[in-house]
Amino acid sequence: MKKYEIIHDPEQIKRLATEREVENDGFRHFIQAMDGKLVDEWVEKLLPAVEVEVDCTQCGACCRELMINVTPEEVFTVTQALSIDKNEFFEKHIEQSASGEILIMNTIPCYFLNGSKCSIYENRFNECREFPHLHKPNIAGRMFGTLMHYGRCAIIFNVIEQLKEELNFITNK
Repeated sequence: MKKYEIIHDPEQIKRLATEREVENDGFRHFIQAMDGKLVDEWVEKLLPAVEVEVDCTQCGACCRELMINVTPEEVFTVTQALSIDKNEFFEKHIEQSASGEILIMNTIPCYFLNGSKCSIYENRFNECREFPHLHKPNIAGRMFGTLMHYGRCAIIFNVIEQLKEELNFITNK
């Protein structure tokens, strides 16, 4: 596997993402036609080298732009860590589905974003810990959702660009 130049600049990533929308739609179909396990293996090989080069705490784009699902257990952990009343936390920061089963942080950007860093990083929600979800199996089946974040996440952008190269996806670059 060759060494790649990592693009960090969020404005450049956004611009390139816009320019490559049609290309990425083709890439999504290309990936979905492949053996999913093979795609997962490639992502697994590429991801560590990108993650080591991208410091998420210097970016915070996901925290500025995504809604986060949370669990009652996570709310409990955060309210305990911050010595905040759980009911007050729910009232100020949580939207609940009619059934009460789905809990979502009600602010974008996230209430806990301080500059580009999470003020509760050690106790952050699981969806925050897991993002950008490239370590999970079946990337081919999740490519539509992954590409939704391609223009905002340096990790996703760089892994996808490297994956295109490694899989010999023909582009117009």
